[in-house]
Amino acid sequence: MLRYKVRELLAEKCFVENRRVTFKELSEESGISRQTLTRMVNQRGYVTGTDTLDKLCEYFNCGIGEVVEFVPNSMIDNTILPAK
Repeated sequence: MLRYKVRELLAEKCFVENRRVTFKELSEESGISRQTLTRMVNQRGYVTGTDTLDKLCEYFNCGIGEVVEFVPNSMIDNTILPAK
């Protein structure tokens, strides 16, 4: 399963810029709907397009490996994943 690390990236941006960055701001500046961002963060197994991933990479100025993490199904079945 793919896990999107949007919250982690947003928290890092808040820390680096020493200000609060909201999902609303992320949505407006990236062009990704708030609904899509919410689903990416809260819905396990959510599928999104490469255009959305591209926009996140552009917004956070990072590579795809910092946005998406592969979690083997065996880990999902046997453990509780930390909150996203």
